[in-house]
Amino acid sequence: PFTHPGCQIAVSPDTRQFAVDWLGVEVSRATLGIVGMGSIGYKVAQRATAFHMRILYHNRNRRRKEEEEAVGAHYCEKMEDLLQQSDFVMLSVNLTPETHKLIGKKELGLMKPTATLINISRGAVVDQDALVEALQNKVIRAAALDVTDPEPLPRDHPLLNVSNVIITPHIGTATAQAISLMAEEAIANILAVLHGQPIPSEVFPK
Repeated sequence: PFTHPGCQIAVSPDTRQFAVDWLGVEVSRATLGIVGMGSIGYKVAQRATAFHMRILYHNRNRRRKEEEEAVGAHYCEKMEDLLQQSDFVMLSVNLTPETHKLIGKKELGLMKPTATLINISRGAVVDQDALVEALQNKVIRAAALDVTDPEPLPRDHPLLNVSNVIITPHIGTATAQAISLMAEEAIANILAVLHGQPIPSEVFPK
């Protein structure tokens, strides 16, 4: 399984000392661009405020002014503006025909060469061939993916052999507490339907 290089160095039997010039990228006061400011995107923004991040967001619909002010978020009507300014671009959109391969060669080319792409939505939101090319050619600094297309990737997929990507096995909700809450929410929705009541978590409200 893929392991971050830092973890490999920490546990490798060949390690005698740690490098002193192995520097990462600061999150605090960096610019976070959130593509898809739904309930999940907004919760990310709430957490990012603790790191004093500058928050930009792109969404089909602009959030209310009070919601923007609560997290210090700035609306980008054009996604291109967000991509050009962000140090971290986080994708948290639904997968629809409109968002399929939303991030491709053009969009990756607009990002800073020091930027990191983070995908917590669905793998098909990103053109993976274009991402491999962008990572190999240092068009962007790195990527962190909790989702791929397909899942898992074929073992010979080139994305598995790129050094500047971290891939996790779709574990964004993988805690005992989260799974339990999801089950409870599903049950509440089923009971609402059976009793002819409004559906609490309706995905596409009429």
